[in-house]
Amino acid sequence: MTDTNKPGKTLTLKKKPSASATSDNAKRKRSGARARHVAQREIEAQKRPAPSVSVPQQQPKPHKEAKPARRPLRHAERFPVFTPCPHGLEEALALELQALGFDDAIASRAGCRLTTDWSGVQRLNLYSRLATRVLVQVSQASVQHEDDILELARSTEWERWFGAEQTLRVDTSAIRSPMKSLQYCNLRAKDGICDRLRMREGSRPDIDTVRPDARVHLFLSEDTATLYLDTSGESLFKRGWRLDKGEAPIRENLAAGLLALADWDPGEPLFDPFCGSGTILIEAAWIALGVPPGIWRPFGFERLRNHDARLWRDVKDDARSRIATGLDAPLVGVDINPAAIDAARQNVQRARLAPDTIRFETGDARNYLPPAPTGWIVTNPPYGERLADNEPDLWADWAQNLKRHFSGWQVHVISSDLDLPQQLRLKPRRRRPLHNGPLECRLFSFEMVESSYRRNAPPTEKD
Repeated sequence: MTDTNKPGKTLTLKKKPSASATSDNAKRKRSGARARHVAQREIEAQKRPAPSVSVPQQQPKPHKEAKPARRPLRHAERFPVFTPCPHGLEEALALELQALGFDDAIASRAGCRLTTDWSGVQRLNLYSRLATRVLVQVSQASVQHEDDILELARSTEWERWFGAEQTLRVDTSAIRSPMKSLQYCNLRAKDGICDRLRMREGSRPDIDTVRPDARVHLFLSEDTATLYLDTSGESLFKRGWRLDKGEAPIRENLAAGLLALADWDPGEPLFDPFCGSGTILIEAAWIALGVPPGIWRPFGFERLRNHDARLWRDVKDDARSRIATGLDAPLVGVDINPAAIDAARQNVQRARLAPDTIRFETGDARNYLPPAPTGWIVTNPPYGERLADNEPDLWADWAQNLKRHFSGWQVHVISSDLDLPQQLRLKPRRRRPLHNGPLECRLFSFEMVESSYRRNAPPTEKD
């Protein structure tokens, strides 16, 4: 019989002493090569300085990376510039620009080319009477495909001139370009500009085709693409004064070009017997008084990033201080339409000229007598649809008045009617090809010398 009270063997798990309760002397001691190696590492660790604790810097988010620094506009930096103008005024524009101090200006197709600094770009906009725009070349490359245009636009430093906060317009023109669609080329250039600014500044500019902050022109030739920054904004022929245009008006820079081609002397009388709303005579008054053609209008460069508003204000103030107060010779305009004369007088007021600067009168060119013994006639008479069918004798009658009363006068007439000299029965001293908008014209020059014209004049020379 087994005694249940007798203790038997039991299986027990003994609790290990805690680390705090175990003394260093109680730790297991090792011997041999391994022990010596461990001891040596502990000694070396004690000799090394304790590592410093550093707080890791927060990495910027990819879309908020630091912007690359923009290349500043240096005072002496020079740019290739193209100044387009009406066809036929290229040589006259080159002479004008050279007279303004741009010695390297040379006539090119439909404009002039030169190099100048940013101050010169501003002076071109302010003082040129014949240019239509001032385009600064910012990049150029050979292109074979529309995607080459995209890459060219992406690689151009647009951030120097404008950013994503400004509005944009892109225009494209071409001569003998093999590209199939200019509209698609325009889109590629616009996408390249927007991609560049989005990569550099985090967003892309809005498109505004009416009144953008920045205008870019893409010009395509047979194998080259050129990107221009338009510094003018609205076309330079928009001086800011002409609201009453009259019927078929001539643009202001073409009017100034007619005066230049006619070699009009601002100290001599000027008469326009078909004056309309007065464009030619107002341009003549500004020339004679030294009024810069851009003095009262804004420019595109005023919206760009590098614009110095204070310096530009000083430039304009200096230009205004040089404007003369009176003319040395009379300027006279006549038109058979009283409404045109009223419009001309209102334009004079908007051009900030004194009311007596130009004498406007309602009258008929066929019997109006010369306002001075000698002088210049520069005029844009009616032609095409403007010429009434019920006035078949207009040119013959006007020519008779010229022959009888305007001896010693220089006569310069622009017309799309290439047979005008035959109708006037006058032989032109010179004829210059011009374009008045889409119309192909000639500027016919006659010299009214006493006794040199007969009623039956010989046939005129052919173009």
